[in-house]
This record gives sequence, C-alpha cells and structure tokens, in this order.
Amino acid sequence: MGPTRSWTGRDATTLRKALRMTTDGFAARLQVAPRTVANWAAHPEMVPRLGAQDELDRLLAAAPAEVQAHLDDASASTGVEAAQVLRVAIAVLAHDGQVLLVRRRDDGAGISWQFPAGIIKPGERGEDVAVRETLAETGVHCSVKEHLGSRCHPVTGVQCDYYRCDYLAGDAYNRDSVENTGVTWAPQTQLTKFLSRETVYPPVLRMLEDTHAA
Repeated sequence: MGPTRSWTGRDATTLRKALRMTTDGFAARLQVAPRTVANWAAHPEMVPRLGAQDELDRLLAAAPAEVQAHLDDASASTGVEAAQVLRVAIAVLAHDGQVLLVRRRDDGAGISWQFPAGIIKPGERGEDVAVRETLAETGVHCSVKEHLGSRCHPVTGVQCDYYRCDYLAGDAYNRDSVENTGVTWAPQTQLTKFLSRETVYPPVLRMLEDTHAA
C-alpha cells in the first residue's frame, strides 16, 4: 500500500517544525539519514522516497489535530517559511595517489559517491566535524591541513565548507552502514568516474591535480 499523501520536502519540513523535532530526531523517527532531512529542507520541491512517505503518513496520523490542520493550511498556502541554512563540513583526503570516498545509502538528491562529510551544529568548528566524521564513517584518522573554501552546493543547496586533510592512520571500511553502503580509495586520476566534474568544487579539483602532479 502506498502513501496516502503526496509528500514534498516542504511538507516534511513543515511537519518537523510543527512537531518541534530536531533534524536528528525527525530522521531517527522516519528511519532516514539526517542529511536526507536536511536535503528536504534545502529542496522544498523534492519528493521523498516511498518508504519515507509511508513513515511520514504514520507520523502525521499520530500527530495532534492542530498539527494536521497546520500542515494542510501550509500546503494550501504559497507563503511557506523559508528553510534554514545548513552547513556541512567536507573532508578531502588524498593519500598515495588516491582519494577517500563514501557511498551514500540515501541522500535524497541523487548523489552516490561523496567525500566524507557531516553537518556542522551550532557551536561546532568545521574542521573538528570533518575529522570526526571521517573517522566515524571510514575508520580513517586524519588531521586538517587547510580550509579550501566554502560554497552553496549546486545540487543540494547546502552550504559546504571544504577541508584538505592529511592521512594519519587506519584502514578504510564502512563504519556507518545506516547512512553509507560503501567506502573506497578512488584513484585520483579516476575521480570523475565517481563524482561529476561539474559538481566538484573547483579548488578541490585544483588541489587534487596539483598533489597528483607533485
């Protein structure tokens, strides 16, 4: 049986706010990754996958009547509250001619292979998040060498901070099977077979090309 409502990222975000749930709490309740919830907020017209829509139906059915009415009113109105800006720390780690990548299970934006990354929460430093999430996702210890810059991602709309990292220790493997389906060291010369060149941050490409040439 399919979902009873045609859900969008806007509807899901409106429901989360009406229930006063955090991104992490909402993601746990729906059994999706926090970055999926973040992508719904960044892309109001995005359509969640069927499994997530079923969970949204269940959550809405159990919600108070005033929350259900609020969602109906918001869906009928064009004056929807703007989504909050989310920041993500991205670790770019090259070692022995290879780049560390993770394969997302469901990021909601159609992107599969990515650099290790994590959401920067209030009070956190981006470089700390980059190091922590690299270890949490791949088992690889690293340190931040430099900040490569920031931008609004052309696909997800999320604000991204990129950090060049140095390898310290550890064998790469998938430590986060909830969010990811795989981890790999991709040859630097074949990076664009894993990531679209058009979506890779230009300073990242230049840095990787320079380090490979050296």
